[in-house]
Amino acid sequence: MRALSIIALTLTAVGAMAFTATAGILEDVKARGVLRCVVSTGIAGFAYPDADGTWKGFDIDFCRATAAAVLGDSSKIKAITSTGKTRFTKLNSGEGDVLWRNTTITFSRDVGVKLTFVGVNYYDGQGFMVRKASGITSTSQFKSGLSACVNIGTTTELNMRDFFTANGITYEPVVFEKADEVVAAYDSGRCDTYTTDKSGLAAQRTKLSNPDDHIVLPETISKEPLGPVVRQGDAVWEDIVRWSLNIMIEAEEYGINSTNADSMKTSKNPQIKRLVGAEGELGAALGLDNDWSLRIIKQVGNYGESYKRNIADTGILPTRGPNELWTKGGLLY
Repeated sequence: MRALSIIALTLTAVGAMAFTATAGILEDVKARGVLRCVVSTGIAGFAYPDADGTWKGFDIDFCRATAAAVLGDSSKIKAITSTGKTRFTKLNSGEGDVLWRNTTITFSRDVGVKLTFVGVNYYDGQGFMVRKASGITSTSQFKSGLSACVNIGTTTELNMRDFFTANGITYEPVVFEKADEVVAAYDSGRCDTYTTDKSGLAAQRTKLSNPDDHIVLPETISKEPLGPVVRQGDAVWEDIVRWSLNIMIEAEEYGINSTNADSMKTSKNPQIKRLVGAEGELGAALGLDNDWSLRIIKQVGNYGESYKRNIADTGILPTRGPNELWTKGGLLY
């Protein structure tokens, strides 16, 4: 009898925990009818408002995918713009439901800021951009006394300091909070080099007065795995965001895209049938219906479709490098 009582109490406790998690952010988003995504202030190809004020880009697509899964409509999103200094504050204060922007996974952020990173949607690394007229073609040519434009409050700023210190180079940091301010300062000649993640350099280069007058140096000085972030303490919401990303990656691997997803329901491959909601009950484990993953693929597309649309076809980074599928020599797995 005592053993049965303990089992009953345990099951009750587990049930209460499950109910608490389900009644968290997921229920708030459903009740509101809008998913609030913390994003950057604007990076070409990744997150930017078009002429009509509609936010688009690679990171925005993952926000849209999450909305498609949870709300049934990928357009039901609100972009909460943030700088490197304000992004975590806006997330932890509840102003945003999830952070989908270029944010590096680090120990101090995961542990110290009490955030949870739930995957990698872009493998990046920090680099430097200089003017071709400088004659510099490698960081090995950097000399003491140079000035460097950078965003304040970012891992970029810390990596830059470590790089110059390790190489015995004295430098003058020229810091700004917003990305556009950094770009404008570099473009106006206030600094000799501009440093950030290489994807950011490629994107921001398109905003310069004369893009062809600038080059991104070949060296990569850090590993920058970028991914979505949620507040700690809501396991169901963590799973929803994590698997919204994974669905887009898996869909590309299995050849499922926005145009053929419905036809894949009759596939002989059980894995494909699960991905498009034709077999199993994957949605129930997340508190969602069984078409949640199908909606992601149909309304947003797979990972490759998003990359092509936002980054490759725009000329920012035509080749995917480490962001290619593992079956094609990349890191996406």
